[in-house]
Amino acid sequence: MARAQFSAETSDGGAFVRQPNRFTGRVTPHSTSPPGGGPDAQDRWPLEPGRYRLIWCRACPWAHRALIVRNLLGLRDAISLGTVDPIRDERGWRFTLDQDGFDPVLGIGFLSEAYLATDPDFTGRVTVPALVDTVTGRVVTNDYPQLTLDLSTEWRRLHAPDAPDLYPVQLRPEMDALMAEIHTDVNNGVYRCGFATSQQAYDEAYRTLFARLDALSERLSGRRYLMGDTITEADVRLFTTLVRFDVAYHGHFKCNRSKLTEMPVLWAYARDLFQTPGFGETVDFDHIKRHYYATHREINPTGIVPLGPDLHGWTTPHGRD
Repeated sequence: MARAQFSAETSDGGAFVRQPNRFTGRVTPHSTSPPGGGPDAQDRWPLEPGRYRLIWCRACPWAHRALIVRNLLGLRDAISLGTVDPIRDERGWRFTLDQDGFDPVLGIGFLSEAYLATDPDFTGRVTVPALVDTVTGRVVTNDYPQLTLDLSTEWRRLHAPDAPDLYPVQLRPEMDALMAEIHTDVNNGVYRCGFATSQQAYDEAYRTLFARLDALSERLSGRRYLMGDTITEADVRLFTTLVRFDVAYHGHFKCNRSKLTEMPVLWAYARDLFQTPGFGETVDFDHIKRHYYATHREINPTGIVPLGPDLHGWTTPHGRD
């Protein structure tokens, strides 16, 4: 069997099994802790504007969705932003983009320092996004699915007056089911293709991925967005995978039945979102390519970053108005 990129997250059959999220605290107005206090008995942190810092990487789809939701809801002033380098080495995510290599608010050089300050025994893979408390330096959460839903619900009183409802109450049962399918088959499905170490595990992930993309194409052929006429979190979650598809997943992760540009409905849908304020300006194709091709040495031993593909198509008319 081939060597795994992450041996601790690879099954005996060669399938990639993503590690669980270690920190699952929640910022909420329902916390019983006083202002400036830590989490209450239910791991609920007090809702305080300016207290928490979102650590993200421009290359990471899970972190990218948190940034888009934060921005769409008008939470830029309420939640500060720290950005790590797209190249992750054996020590993890680094703040080398900042002056002197330290996050200017947290004062740390590696995100792992915040993880270990929260759990000194942590031995897993350090991940983004991470919401870090600037008072204690502890990680509140790296639970990326719940984090973005909380931004829509628990942070509501800090939203901009014209903020969209990304998680409408009446649509939640259908949305939750759809987002679960997208997560398993697409968001994580591309990783299951790329990190597979057996032919069987890869074949299964590949077939499941494209079956789901075909189903999503069919769904979107009759509606502008996944849930109808307005953008929801479901669209954010699908977008961050689609925008990386041709530059990383098609070649690097062997998701090569079709390019995004060869799937007409999904390509038009992705361009529609890319050209929507809050989406395209958050995409950094250079960081995306450098992260995937230069970090996953078990998959790309040379570390060579491809010059293509041509990205000009992202700004062409999408025809979905």
